[in-house]
Amino acid sequence: MKIEVNSPTISLLPVDQGAKKVPAGSLADAQIPTQDHTTFQTDTQSVKALTTQALNTPEVRQDKVDALSQAVKSGAYKVDSMETSTALINSKEV
Repeated sequence: MKIEVNSPTISLLPVDQGAKKVPAGSLADAQIPTQDHTTFQTDTQSVKALTTQALNTPEVRQDKVDALSQAVKSGAYKVDSMETSTALINSKEV
């Protein structure tokens, strides 16, 4: 886009005349802007309850492991290689 410096519409635009001078005494009278701040409040009982629940949950859910192990041994658990490969390809971790 080409801007014509001598265009009549250029003369209608406001012109910055430079920094405005502030009297020396008025700086002390100016209000200092306050800073925004946020506080984070938690329900201590809820946090403690969730922490206790998380710490009491076993890392290995033995009932799930035993059921899967039994299904594999009995031949009831069938792995679909196509579904497995598709899941690996679509995984974001690959």
